[in-house]
Amino acid sequence: MARPIDPPVSGEALRPLPTEFAVVLQPELPSLIKEIRLELTRAYPEYAALLDGPYGDSIKVGVEQSLSVFVARVASPSAASSLRDELCRAFGRFEAYEGRSLESLQGAYRLGARLALRRAQKLGRRYNLSPALILSFADAILSYVDELETLSREGYLEAQNRSGNRDESRRRRLLHLILAGRPVPHSALSELAEQSGWRLPEQVTLVALRAPLTLAQADLDIDVLSDLTYPQPHLLIPGPFDEDRRRSLTAALGTTRAAVGLTVPLADAADSLRWARRTAELVETKMVSEAPLVLARDELLTLWLLSDPALLGHLAALELAPLQGLPASRRDRLVETLRVWLTTRGTADQVSGILGVHPQTVRYRLRNIDSHFGDRLSDPGHRFATEAVLRALELQGNRYAD
Repeated sequence: MARPIDPPVSGEALRPLPTEFAVVLQPELPSLIKEIRLELTRAYPEYAALLDGPYGDSIKVGVEQSLSVFVARVASPSAASSLRDELCRAFGRFEAYEGRSLESLQGAYRLGARLALRRAQKLGRRYNLSPALILSFADAILSYVDELETLSREGYLEAQNRSGNRDESRRRRLLHLILAGRPVPHSALSELAEQSGWRLPEQVTLVALRAPLTLAQADLDIDVLSDLTYPQPHLLIPGPFDEDRRRSLTAALGTTRAAVGLTVPLADAADSLRWARRTAELVETKMVSEAPLVLARDELLTLWLLSDPALLGHLAALELAPLQGLPASRRDRLVETLRVWLTTRGTADQVSGILGVHPQTVRYRLRNIDSHFGDRLSDPGHRFATEAVLRALELQGNRYAD
């Protein structure tokens, strides 16, 4: 529980929030963020679709940053806010590229402020805080919203100045509609594509770009659609990613690195982008080898095996349950031997060569494995699940743990 906060004297002028108030606010952030997301989807249908689409993660991070920075500033007025600032500007740029005014975005900020104030009032009753403190909070949150709106306005004006012509804005809008998926009528896509001078392809390949970003639209093939805004820049390449496309994209990227998704039907473009971004994440976490251009189609098994880490943990516990309770070092040796044997189906001599141990040691371990697993490894379903688990753990660089 937070330590008591000295309440201001009744009737005194509003003043900065006491730093101790951050201790009260911090535990409320996860549930408040969830509440804001829910209310946003109800009040602004256009944002509901975005939260469920390829831009959802960026929006969620933006909401989290906006609230986290406010709380951090209560504790320390000089707290850094560079990521929040750029995300707010990105929100403004996005509204400009979508051809909308800032009215909905400003309304969303104010909705978040109202929910935060309502939460502060509940905290006031719970901790018996003074009305003057709650008034100070209201004043602080309204001033903070003004700051967020100013940052978004900067991004909005920047995008308007950068676009320069309506064609670029239409092409960006077209990209966003394609990534919105099947709910968008094909007629709307066709009309906007015709206005943009862009021929709708049957198939597309999405590309996730990684920082630092050095390319510009002018560097790309003329039929490539792009969104080069922070924090998740990406490209849409019409058709398959063949050798010609590889050469032209490699030349355009310069020092920028990228992950290429699978070629999919136009309606499934968001899936291609999702796989491209996941591939980029695996590169960042060293689970896929670093390269200037990484293709998801070369990493399909890794993408599949590591698609749900939490579920993998449960499956590992289930399939490797016979080894539970063994000392960690002994269990790890048996797991490694089992992985190599399942992968190679080799003899004891072959497995020993891979593991760098004596064949007799391998035979001893295999007898131990047989005694613990019994008939489980004779069952095709269990054997396949166990091999998949062990390969996934190897990709993660993990050893099995209880």
